[in-house]
Amino acid sequence: QVQLVESGGGLVQAGGSLRLSCAASGRAFSTYAMGWFRQAPGQEREFVAAISRRGSRTSYADSVKGRFTISRDNAKNTVYLQMNSLKPEDTAIYYCASSGTTAVVPSAPGLYEYWGQGTQVTVSS
Repeated sequence: QVQLVESGGGLVQAGGSLRLSCAASGRAFSTYAMGWFRQAPGQEREFVAAISRRGSRTSYADSVKGRFTISRDNAKNTVYLQMNSLKPEDTAIYYCASSGTTAVVPSAPGLYEYWGQGTQVTVSS
């Protein structure tokens, strides 16, 4: 069992930055690949970024590539999402998730077993 708690969301103007954090407890954090997803009202949950167990590999959705950076600190059991140059279309609830599958940087929601409760990010124009 893994418990995930996101923080760092809020309201920001377009062009601004936010850093999301996701603190994990439970089974060994370093045995899980970690991912960030987001869901806007009326839309399906979509992949944002993923990071491998040791942090050596990352993957990003095209819509955030070059603007967002995922990282992790296994000593602190925490994964981060640094979001720069934010746009109104980035407005959504952001979720972190953990994957115990063999995929190195999984992007499909179905490959993640545990999810946080989400944190709201709102970008004003």
